[in-house]
Amino acid sequence: MKTSINFKAAKSDSETHNFRKKTFDYIRKDLTPKNEYWMEQKIADRIQKIEAYCKEKSGRKLQKNAMPVREAVVVIKENTTMLELHNLAKRLEEDLKIRVFQITIHKDEGHTDKDTKEWKPNYHAHLVADWQDLETGKTLKHQSYHYSKMQDLAAECLNMERGISGSRGRLEAIEFKIQQKEEDLKVLEERYDIIKSEMSSKKSEELVVKENDFLGFQKIKTDKTIANYEKAFRSYRSIIQKNKTELESKSKQISELGTKVNGLNKEVQSFKNKYSTLLTEPNVFASEKKKYLDSVTNILEKEIKFNRYKFPRVDRSDRQTLISEMGEIAEKVSEENNIPFSAFNEILKDPENSVRFLSLLRFGNENLNYNNEDIPIQKKRNGRRM
Repeated sequence: MKTSINFKAAKSDSETHNFRKKTFDYIRKDLTPKNEYWMEQKIADRIQKIEAYCKEKSGRKLQKNAMPVREAVVVIKENTTMLELHNLAKRLEEDLKIRVFQITIHKDEGHTDKDTKEWKPNYHAHLVADWQDLETGKTLKHQSYHYSKMQDLAAECLNMERGISGSRGRLEAIEFKIQQKEEDLKVLEERYDIIKSEMSSKKSEELVVKENDFLGFQKIKTDKTIANYEKAFRSYRSIIQKNKTELESKSKQISELGTKVNGLNKEVQSFKNKYSTLLTEPNVFASEKKKYLDSVTNILEKEIKFNRYKFPRVDRSDRQTLISEMGEIAEKVSEENNIPFSAFNEILKDPENSVRFLSLLRFGNENLNYNNEDIPIQKKRNGRRM
C-alpha cells in the first residue's frame, strides 16, 4: 500500500474537523471511537508564540501572507499506530526542522461503493506543524527535493510504499482512464452482440404477433409486437447489467486481495531479514533496541505533555498519585500502540529518565530537579497493579 504526505496552510476549522468537535455528515459515527488524537498545543496558542518569537528574533512582525502553521494529510494503513506517526514527526523535525504539535488518526471517513454497496474506508492522519525557522524567526524555506524527502520519510516511518512522483502519477491516471473506457466499450460491444444474436435467432420470431384480418391474411400487430420487443430489451438489459456488476465486484475483490497478499509477503520477508540480522549481529541488535526504546520514550514524553494539557488542575503533589498517573499513561500508550509493557520498565530503570518524567508530569518542565528513585511501574489487572 502506498502512502503520501502533503502540507498546506492549516484551515481555521482544522481542530473542529480533526478532533471531531462537531458532527459531520460524511463520517460514520459508529467508527469514530476508533480515531486517535494527540495535541501538544492549540493552533491559536502556537500562532501567538510564533509571532512573538519572530518579533523577538528578527525585530519585525510576521508577514501577513506567511503560513506559520501548516497541516498535512498522510495516507496510512488500518493498523498504523500513533507511535509510527510520532516517529515520522520526529524525523520531520530532525531532517527538515518541521515541528509537529498535533496528530489525529481518522478511521471513520470513506465512501460506499455504488455497485457493491461495500464500505471503502479512507484511512488517514492529520499532522499539524509549526513551520517557523528557529534560527531566523521566519517561516521555513524548502526546495522541491525537501518535499520529495517528506515522501521518503513517510514511507520509511510508516513501513509503506512511497507514493509516485507527480508526472508519473498523472500519466498512470490517464492510462487508467483509457483502460476504463476500453473496458466500458468492450461491455457495450458484448451487450450489442448478445442482443443482436438474440434478436436474429428464432426467439425474435416469437416476439412478432400476427393475426388474421377479415380476409384471412396474416398481418403483424404493430403495437403488440413493439411491446414484446420492449419487454425483451428490458429483460436483456437487466441481465447484462447484473452480470456486469457481479463481474466488476469479483474483479475488485480479487485485485484488492492480490494487493494485500503482495504487501503481506513483502512485510513477512522484511521481518525475516531483520530478524535474521538481529540474531547474527549483536551490534545491530543493540542499535535496533536503542532505536526502539528511543521511539517509545518519545511517545511517552508526548503523552505526558498531552495529559498535563488535558488535566491541568490535577493535584500532583503526592508521590503515589504521581506514580499512579504515570502508570496509567504508560498503560494507555502500551495498549494503543501494541508496545510491550516491559519496554516502559526498561526505560524507567534509568534514574535520569525517572526523575525527568516525574518532573515533566508534575511541573511541566523536565529540567526541574525532582528528587526521586526509580519508578516501579506495573500493569494493572482488574483494577489492581500486578
